[in-house]
Amino acid sequence: MNYFDIFWIFLFFLAFLPYLKLRMMEGARLRLIRTMEKKRGSRVIILIHRQESMNFLGIPLVRFIDINDSEQVLRAIRMTPDEMPIDMILHTPGGLVLAAEQIARALKGHKGKVTVFVPHYAMSGGTLIALSADEIVMDENAVLGPLDPQIGGYPAVSIIKAVQQKEPKDLEDKTLILKDISEKAMVQMSNFVESLLRDRLGERAGEVARKLTGGTWTHDYPITVEELKGMGFEVSTEMPEIVYNLMELFPQPMQNRPSVQFIPLPYEGAPKKLEK
Repeated sequence: MNYFDIFWIFLFFLAFLPYLKLRMMEGARLRLIRTMEKKRGSRVIILIHRQESMNFLGIPLVRFIDINDSEQVLRAIRMTPDEMPIDMILHTPGGLVLAAEQIARALKGHKGKVTVFVPHYAMSGGTLIALSADEIVMDENAVLGPLDPQIGGYPAVSIIKAVQQKEPKDLEDKTLILKDISEKAMVQMSNFVESLLRDRLGERAGEVARKLTGGTWTHDYPITVEELKGMGFEVSTEMPEIVYNLMELFPQPMQNRPSVQFIPLPYEGAPKKLEK
């Protein structure tokens, strides 16, 4: 074997190394999922969206909740016995409303207990899914987000307010159409959220639904555990350690220089003073 052959073998190995790493990572994820299922006697479903290197070129792909996600989650729910609990781990910026609503309806209709774990954040459509659960477990610093509809990249409530400040004769047909769509979207979302919350919040469901969907905050506003409790939600902060372990198996792609670094070991007690 000459140096030229070694060179091509080396290139071949480099080309397939990301694929091998991905397969090993997936195996570790499945083993940890199965461990959690055995420990809790549940079906574990993970919906995590990160920016991952998905091919040999390492091109990052930003993920959101889409129809493929809803198809897979609904399939997992169908394969779960009616009385078996479902544990869903959520980490997502949101995504397609249709897909999020399908997942939320399916979880709401499951007879067994549904628990949603939010270790970091579940915004927009992720919040919609979280509200469908029987129990929400969040890290103390995790957040959910508002549910106000977005039309053409703008908040529906802002489109309506902008149109109301002008005379109809001064507006283009497209603007009036956007206003009509916005009004329908807000009513539809408010009604759907209220239906999700009725069993949990009773008479307050409509009020809370309107607050979440009515443009009270900007769409990226972080709703904390304390604010959720203030609205009447029972939120636990007793996050199982295995959930954090699963999150570590969904890393961001490596950059030339990491933006965050620390020694990945738990420390006990107060740190000792450094010697001079």
